Amino acid sequence: MNVKAAVFGREESIVKLSEIANRENTIELVPFTYRNESETAELIERAFMCGVYIFTEALSSLYVKDRIKRKRLPTVFVQHDEHMTLINLFLQRNSGYSLNRFSIDIDNENVVKEVLRDLKINNNEIYIYDYGLKTDPSVDSIVDYHSKLWSEGKIDYVITSVKSVVDKLRIMNIPVHSMVTPEANLKKVLEQAKSIIRFDSNIGAQVVSGHIQIKDPNTISKQKLKEVMEKLSVILEKFSKKTDVSFYQVNDHEIILFGTKALIHHLTNHYRDFPLLREIKNDLKVPMNIGYGLGLTAKQSSINAKIALETCNGADDSKCYIVNERQEVIGPIGVKKEFDASKLYHALIHKARLNNELSYNFIDFIRTRNNEPFSSNDIANYYKVTKRSAERTVNKLLSGDVIRVSGEERPYQKGRPRKLFTLNQ
Repeated sequence: MNVKAAVFGREESIVKLSEIANRENTIELVPFTYRNESETAELIERAFMCGVYIFTEALSSLYVKDRIKRKRLPTVFVQHDEHMTLINLFLQRNSGYSLNRFSIDIDNENVVKEVLRDLKINNNEIYIYDYGLKTDPSVDSIVDYHSKLWSEGKIDYVITSVKSVVDKLRIMNIPVHSMVTPEANLKKVLEQAKSIIRFDSNIGAQVVSGHIQIKDPNTISKQKLKEVMEKLSVILEKFSKKTDVSFYQVNDHEIILFGTKALIHHLTNHYRDFPLLREIKNDLKVPMNIGYGLGLTAKQSSINAKIALETCNGADDSKCYIVNERQEVIGPIGVKKEFDASKLYHALIHKARLNNELSYNFIDFIRTRNNEPFSSNDIANYYKVTKRSAERTVNKLLSGDVIRVSGEERPYQKGRPRKLFTLNQ
């Protein structure tokens, strides 16, 4: 797998990551080195030829989070997880420091709290700065937090996950220790990057067939049919420029189209609000059936498109369904399936014990998929994590009674069927 991944970080961090990547020889890293995390905003504009973006410091990714979200950039960053926190606390103790009266900054305070709870350490004299919750995080705000605690005599030392903070606190003669990143965390971020690339490669190999037909052509005059199909061709001409599809008319009431990666991304991003269906309804005023089929071959995608088309026949108005390569029926597309986001958030926090970020991401995941049944593989692809990590999240959701098993996907290749899950609301 000869692919390029942009890496944003300080020179020493990028060197470490590169050494691991060179041993694996499976991913090509393109370094974007900075001396201050805020420089990431300028550097990210130079990385347009890379397939995935890796951040060695969580703070640097926060400087460009709006750009990442707007451009839907495939992004991973070195996790400040329980393993990393535990190792750094162990190193402090071995160096003779007591595990109290210190402050620490991190992008997710729940990680530190869980480790302290597991170690049965009273955290009354431990101060945590969670810059992941800040709308406008900065190095200066982190430095101000630690220096204030030091001047008030509340701490004896600082542990920081941000290299720039180390330099500033040392100038102020405040004892500070930079968090060490374990090799396991560096390996994990490379695995996540490779998972994203594999997923994009698989999508690129897929074919999409689409069938669009007038629902009851026999009830419409030939002149009316002609007018409707001409209008439909104009609509599809505009649609093809957005999604790189080709289409042709097969008879007086049906059009077939073909597409690949761009069309797949468009479909998966519009489960809840499908612009093509809305335009067809508004402009044609004639009930239509729209069926999309995904497959690894043109023949397989065409078969699945016909299954999707048949599914539309159960309704009187215009409907759109997708049948994926595993012959899972998704839809109707463009019809919002509502759920109680507030109730779900409460269950994720208190029952599944997910942190804030994971909870909000899972709600976005459910909303993006329009509350359709999902597999652990779907979660892995959405979160850009490994399958094992996704399965751990699924197990937490099952244990917390947040989701339930709703069925199985039929496999399109050899292997076990994947379990499908749905919200337990």
